[in-house]
Amino acid sequence: MQRNYSYTLVEPMGQNFHPDFQPELTPREMLELGVFGGRYMTDCTNEFPDDWFENARLAARRDPDLNHFGVNASQPLAVWRKRGWIHPHDPRGWFQWYCRYYMGRRGPDDSRQIRRWRGMRRHVTQIERNCAQGDVGCRPRQRQALLHWAYDSRKI
Repeated sequence: MQRNYSYTLVEPMGQNFHPDFQPELTPREMLELGVFGGRYMTDCTNEFPDDWFENARLAARRDPDLNHFGVNASQPLAVWRKRGWIHPHDPRGWFQWYCRYYMGRRGPDDSRQIRRWRGMRRHVTQIERNCAQGDVGCRPRQRQALLHWAYDSRKI
């Protein structure tokens, strides 16, 4: 884990996102809903605003019951590393990148991460095609995965 990484905030928090990147949930909302089995970024809470963690669903060990849809919808970080999806500046992956982007950091991995975020749209389409509007019990793993990527799958 990278310990001495620092970055500069160049945009106001939560503002001036790339036009192709319009997440539906803030990091705080994601943490409150329950993502990543409650285990994500519990060792770096001091990097982000305290209020993000006031009602966050966190745990010492990954617990899918803490996820909003109560299912496991993520692969271990080791899989992400093996596939080359982790940038050295954000060793915890996409959500760490998003939290820092939301805070106002802009950097060399932004375009790749935004492309990856846009690629998740296919899951929205699959839910729209295969589930009745508002049936949040339909495709819970896909819905949870979308929450992990800041899409509000409760609205689909």
